[in-house]
Amino acid sequence: MSAPPNPTKRRALLLVNAKARSGSAPLDAIRTILRQGGLDLVEPEGSTDCQEVIGRHAGSVDLVILGGGDGTMNAAAPALVETKLPFGILPLGTANDLARSLGLPLDPEAAAGLIPTAPEKAIDLGWVNGHYYFNVASVGFSADLASELTAEAKKAWGTVGYAIAAIRLLRRARPFTVTIEHDGRTEKVTTIQASVGNGRHYGGGMTVQEDATVDDGRLDFYSLEVAHWWRLIALLPALRRGTHGKAADVRAFETTELVLTTRKPRAVNTDGELTTWTPARFKVVPKAVRVLAPPNAGPGATSRFPLPF
Repeated sequence: MSAPPNPTKRRALLLVNAKARSGSAPLDAIRTILRQGGLDLVEPEGSTDCQEVIGRHAGSVDLVILGGGDGTMNAAAPALVETKLPFGILPLGTANDLARSLGLPLDPEAAAGLIPTAPEKAIDLGWVNGHYYFNVASVGFSADLASELTAEAKKAWGTVGYAIAAIRLLRRARPFTVTIEHDGRTEKVTTIQASVGNGRHYGGGMTVQEDATVDDGRLDFYSLEVAHWWRLIALLPALRRGTHGKAADVRAFETTELVLTTRKPRAVNTDGELTTWTPARFKVVPKAVRVLAPPNAGPGATSRFPLPF
């Protein structure tokens, strides 16, 4: 018969997405690190619906530990908002951009070592048509890319696969017209991508805006209004640094709410997943969830192969 849980320990619900790029890696070392840090781990079997599992265990655990990539964080967001449970991150995905934005180590064992003692940090969420997101939501090129990339390709090739697929898709990219409503203004533009950032990093280490953070209470919008696809190659260094808003063919501004409308419905990509369609209403939800992360940590390293958008 197993021993009863130690009442002095915090109980942590450990959820690992086996479909994440490193989700099938052995977890014994991570479990040991977490337990040595004073956590009593709860690992449910059965349902893979993280919202349902978090909701079911909300009254019996002190925190949630999510193992996976940005899509895993995105899927758990509604339950984290509803239950108000703090969460820790084991970066097991392809891009791990939320972990980068928070300055967390991208090595899962190192990240696990921080969870037991890291303070809680309240961070914002983006919201579009009822769907939460942490990093960035986009209409146009990145949504087209998300529809083409399979989970198997992401798991096998990581950010290299993203970059290869993106370069192939760029040659076929076609501009479209979008109407932008924000802060009492209405603008109609022709673009290949319109993005609404909540966090700092996306696409394996691209930067939404050079001073963006996940707790600044704002959305950072940009639109790539380039004449030719190869212009994006020239913009890559600025997209990595987050200074692309200074370019003449990039529209950029800060806001807290906006609406994007297109002539025909277009898919919206939130943190790498297609979740809704235009017309799309966006807003920031300040301090919506609490994450376990070191205070005042700088942004993490970027990938060698970030996405070119």
